Parts: sequence; structure tokens; C-alpha cells
Amino acid sequence: MAPAADREGYWGPPTSTLEWCEENYAVSYYIAEFWNTVSNLIFILPPIYGAIQTYKDGLEKRYLAAYLCLTAVGLGSWCFHMTLKYEMQLLDELPMIYSCCVFVYCLYECFKSKNTVNYPLLFLLITYSFVVSIVYLNLKEPVFHQIMYGTLVSIIVLRSVYIVLWVYPWLRGLGYTSLTVFLMGFFLWNVDNIFCDKLRALREKMPPVVGAVTQFHAWWHILTGLGSYLHILL
Repeated sequence: MAPAADREGYWGPPTSTLEWCEENYAVSYYIAEFWNTVSNLIFILPPIYGAIQTYKDGLEKRYLAAYLCLTAVGLGSWCFHMTLKYEMQLLDELPMIYSCCVFVYCLYECFKSKNTVNYPLLFLLITYSFVVSIVYLNLKEPVFHQIMYGTLVSIIVLRSVYIVLWVYPWLRGLGYTSLTVFLMGFFLWNVDNIFCDKLRALREKMPPVVGAVTQFHAWWHILTGLGSYLHILL
């Protein structure tokens, strides 16, 4: 039998510009990266629940949009890791930009009157999303996407820290928990990228179920999905 990383699967050879450390088609013939795929449920199910509760509670539409955008990220990431196709990669990566823009809008509007619209900020974020999309579609450079995404995350973190330090100090516990969980996921994402060869060698010596614990990109999904959900609550 060929090594797990070389197995052929239902979706054929990968066309994405990125592949992660999980061995392709090691668990299922129909799912390229099984653990990286199913771990996206954390992006899908809790935000759907949050969106339903937001609608029931009559909260503003921007919060409903935040939950639905997080769900869209999870669905796109599911399709990407399941197929490793370039089109599905875009379905994962571009919604990450759009959802962060929604988060930025929510954070900068949280002190305003209910049911008002900040058109200048809305225009700026839509323009940012459009420009990033066009450049990335032509450039096809993952590092560019990571920098643009990281820029938005930095703005979100700084704004959130300002809010919990100077405006709503009673929310520090929730704010710091959200940030810590997200940063833990980012740390494991880097471990997965840097030590991939060692992790694959380690998994060959471990039972499959135990080896699944070393799928750190899947842990990145779980932790960042949970951190993002908690951030919307904040």
C-alpha cells in the first residue's frame, strides 16, 4: 500500500496552492484531509445557534451577519480540506477576509445608536474586501492573503483590548479568554507548519485514533472557531 500522503482519492490530484500536514485520504476515500475537514463543525454549528438566538432576541442585523459569516468560513474550509481544489480554497480564504471585516464593523459600531449605519466605515471595509479579492485572485500568493487577514485580526484585537480595558472592564474575562484561545490555535498552526515532517513520522508509529491528536491544523480550526464565537459574544 502506498504511503498515506500518496493515496489517491475521490477528488483527484490537489489543485490548491496550499496543502497541510495531514496525510491525504488517510481516513476516507471521499475526504482528502479528514480531521481538517470535520474539525470545521466548530465554525458551523455554534454560529448557527448564535444566529438563531440573535434573530429571536431581536438584536441588530450586524450581529446576525457576524454569525453567518463565521458559518460561511466553516463551510468553505470544509469544502477546501475535503477536496484540496483551488476553487474551494478560495471559498475558504476569501470569507475569512469578509468575516473579519464584519467583526471590525461590529466592534467600531458597538457604542452607536441602535439601527444606525456607518456608511463611511462600511464603504472602507467593502473596498478593502474588494481590493484584497482582486489582488489575491490575480496574485495567487497565500502569503498575501495571510498578511491581509493578519492585518484585520490585529485591528480586531487592538479594538477589543481597548474595549475591555477602558469601556467595559467587566468583560475582561470573556475578552481575554477569546484572545487566549485564538492565540493557542495560532501557535498550533505554526507548529503544524514548521514540524510537519516530524509530526508525520510520529503518526506512523501511533495508532490512528491517537495520531489524530497530533493533527494541529485541526486544533487550529477548533480553537480559532471557539475563539471567534466567544468574540462575537463579546
